Parts: sequence; structure tokens; C-alpha cells
Amino acid sequence: MSRSFEQYQKQKLISSYFSVVLSIALVLFLLGILGLLVVNTKKMADHFKEQITISIFLKDDAKESEAEQLQKTLAMAEHTKSVSYVSKEQAAEQHSAEIGEDFQDFLGYNPLKNSIDLKLRADFVTPEEIEKIAGGLSEKTFVEEVSYDKPLVGLLSENVKKISFWILVASGIFTFIAFLLINSSIRLSIYSKRFIIKTMQMVGATKTFIRKPFIWTNVKLGMLGAVIAMAALAASLFYLDKTFPELQLFGDIEMLALLFGSVFLLGILISLVCTYFATQRFLNLRTDALYY
Repeated sequence: MSRSFEQYQKQKLISSYFSVVLSIALVLFLLGILGLLVVNTKKMADHFKEQITISIFLKDDAKESEAEQLQKTLAMAEHTKSVSYVSKEQAAEQHSAEIGEDFQDFLGYNPLKNSIDLKLRADFVTPEEIEKIAGGLSEKTFVEEVSYDKPLVGLLSENVKKISFWILVASGIFTFIAFLLINSSIRLSIYSKRFIIKTMQMVGATKTFIRKPFIWTNVKLGMLGAVIAMAALAASLFYLDKTFPELQLFGDIEMLALLFGSVFLLGILISLVCTYFATQRFLNLRTDALYY
């Protein structure tokens, strides 16, 4: 009978520990994903910004030397990500491939212009900076027109600011929710031992002595949950890097190390704080209140 009861208590304890570890791992994993999103928000925004192309259309009488000189000047400029020359013949081939037929057969000539495609570094992709660069290029005598998607530039800059703000807000809210969820799991775990806590207190054990094993046990559970969360986070990171290699998620190793370290320390810190206050609650509880 006693052996059966001990086995029941052991299974109950394992189940309690498992639920604590699982809740900590799940919450920390979601926090890690959110942290990964925060860390890479600028990188993702920069990636989309650097896809915007400024097309510099040259006049028909523009000299080849003038086009080459402009291309070299742009290549050396601090705002340039990449620059490439597109002849009118190349442009015609690309356009024909897009529409599925050769428009030159219908028109009888090629109306397109020789052009230089310019892509800027992300820091310069703002309505003001692009307008300034485009204005300077338009002043050149051999340039016919400078074209870019103005509405897209304005919309992209505005949305990046909004997304960054709301991600920070969501991070704060989710961190608070994570604390509540882990706290609830740990409190339920300690609740089952409330009679043991009160018995130890009644025989003269100090609060520090009573709290110590509970804190150490839950800190170890927090560490285990954090390790599981980090493993799941690493697997997700490898998957995302293979799916979206252009984002270069492993480009900043120091930032990733800081993120993983933060997840691990957060697992320890939240477990420690929650266990301290949970045990303190039962230590301060009257004996007759333990049954409610």
C-alpha cells in the first residue's frame, strides 16, 4: 500500500516537473522567435529597401564614354549598393519576355532607351535622399529621365517605422504574459507541497532554508526548459536561413549569441523570481488557510 502511494507521489511529481519544463520551454521559444524578429527587423527592412531600383534613362545621343563615366562615379558613391548598365537591346529582350511577344515586330523599331539601373544602400532609401540623388542625376545633360517608384518608397519607409514600433510593443506585452504563465505553472507545482512547507516552518526551519531547495529545483527546471527552447530556436533558425538565404540570419553571430544567452538567463531569472514569491506566499499563509 505504502509502495503504491510512493509510486503515485513520484508520478505526480514527475508530471508536475514536466508541465513546468514544458511551459517554460514553450514560452521561452516564443519569446526567442519574437526576439529573433526584433533583431532581424532592420535586416529584413534593409533587404526590401535595397530592392528598389532607380532607372537612369540616357538620351539617344549620349556618348558611350559619358555613360561609362557616370556608371563609375555611381559605383564609387557611398549611397550605391549596386549599379548596372542596361542597353536598349537588353531592355527590349526583358520586356518581350515579360509580355510574351516581341513588341518590336509590331512597332517596327525599338522605342526603349539605354539606361543605368541604380540600387541604393538601405540607409539612403528615404523619400528625401532619393529625391536629392534623382535631382542631381537629372541635371546631367545626357540624361533623359530618372525614374523610380515614389509611392513605394514612401510607403516602405512609413511601414518600417510602424512595424518596428508594434514589434517592440508586442515584445513588452508578450514578456509580461510569459512571466504570468511561467509563474502560474511554478505556483501550481509549489501548491502541491504547501503542507510540507508549513510543516517545516512549524518545526523551526527558517524561511531561507525552506525556500532554498524549491528555488534550486525550479531554477534547474528553468535551465532545462531554456535549453529545450534554445534547441527549438536553433532548428527554426536553420530552417529559415535555408528558406530565405538572402536575409543572412547567421550574418551577425554576436547578436545571435546575445539572443540565445538572453533566453537562457531569462529562463533562470523568471524561475527564480516566481519560485521566491510562490514559496513566500505559502510561508506567510495561516495554517487554516492551506485547505482553501
